[in-house]
Amino acid sequence: MNQQEIKQRFEIIGNSPLLNLALETASKVAATDITVLINGESGVGKEAFSKIIHALSNRKHGPFIAVNCGAIPEGTIDSELFGHEKGSFTGAHETRKGYFETVSGGTIFLDEIGELPLETQARLLRILESGEFIKVGSSKVQKTDVRIVAATNRDLMELSYKGKFREDLYYRLSTVPIKVPPLRERKEDIHLLFRKFSVDFAEKYRSKPVVLEPEAQHLIQNYSWPGNIRQLKNIAEQLSVLDEDKIVSGAELARVLPAEKPGLPIFIGSNPPEQQFSERDIFYKVLYDLRKDLSDLKSIVFDMMQGNQSNFTADLVTNFQKNFTREESLSTELKPNFVNIPTQVVNANTNSQIIDITENNIEPESLSLEEKEIELIRKSLKKHNGKRKKAAQELGISERTLYRKIKQYDIE
Repeated sequence: MNQQEIKQRFEIIGNSPLLNLALETASKVAATDITVLINGESGVGKEAFSKIIHALSNRKHGPFIAVNCGAIPEGTIDSELFGHEKGSFTGAHETRKGYFETVSGGTIFLDEIGELPLETQARLLRILESGEFIKVGSSKVQKTDVRIVAATNRDLMELSYKGKFREDLYYRLSTVPIKVPPLRERKEDIHLLFRKFSVDFAEKYRSKPVVLEPEAQHLIQNYSWPGNIRQLKNIAEQLSVLDEDKIVSGAELARVLPAEKPGLPIFIGSNPPEQQFSERDIFYKVLYDLRKDLSDLKSIVFDMMQGNQSNFTADLVTNFQKNFTREESLSTELKPNFVNIPTQVVNANTNSQIIDITENNIEPESLSLEEKEIELIRKSLKKHNGKRKKAAQELGISERTLYRKIKQYDIE
């Protein structure tokens, strides 16, 4: 079955290269029994991909079940997945089969797998490794033949660094990862999807399909769509019900679109920004500004010398110190060491002392970014006796980032 036939059969709308890549990967892996991990934001249609994998597999005549791991209470999820024996806990009035037993020979789709408790993760790992499981309250080992397709909208590797997800389970699940792109990364498909939903709702409510004016089309394509396809479908239904003439202008569409989150503006224009500032760019800017401030300080000092003012007051020095030790809030991961004005300046009584201080004692530190990063990481690790978690918290970075930089710079 080619890609176009897959789209028609499963009502997949769009021609985005990222979407086509995800469909191609799903169709190739479907014929195997390999475990698949589907990554994507909420509302992008991850369950549709799990159904495609099942329908194109050798298990297509077997059962398929979708389980939302985040919707099942922690106290009952083991019973739901693996079953339980009569009397194994309060309320267990009879023996019950779990999903892994009832779906044997088919496919089970575990949505939001990042929400699984650690104890349940250990049970799931055993099924992936040997196909064995034990019911709650039982000591009998049972076998199952189930293909697992998992999905998540969270970074499982990041969760593993925080101790909330088993790293060995992550590697077992992600044999073949599939990334389903969010709507904002497939803008060329947004209007196609909207038209499809408009036609569907026109049939449902026996009305004319909603049509977007050019301004509204531009707005709908440049909106961030945090709820992705689910949110777009809701907007299409809302307009189908509320708009009388079924011709929507940009102003009318703007009234029904939720406001963008602060700090995440949409880009409205012909060309999107080509790049964003990296942490190194921000760090370099901070150091550059510091050097500029030091040069300004020297100029002030020499101006005062020419004006025959040989003494600095404590208040003036305090003001300089505040300027030089203020914390720049430009980077959340790196904070440079700002230079403080030496206390000798307070007691400087001669021009020669002033010259010595400004020219020799207040020199900009090295502007090598790697040296700065290495120095800060080593200091923090030494301070916390090599405990990476505490060192990462002090540096304002994730433990994963710290681990990567330690390997990058070969820090012992």
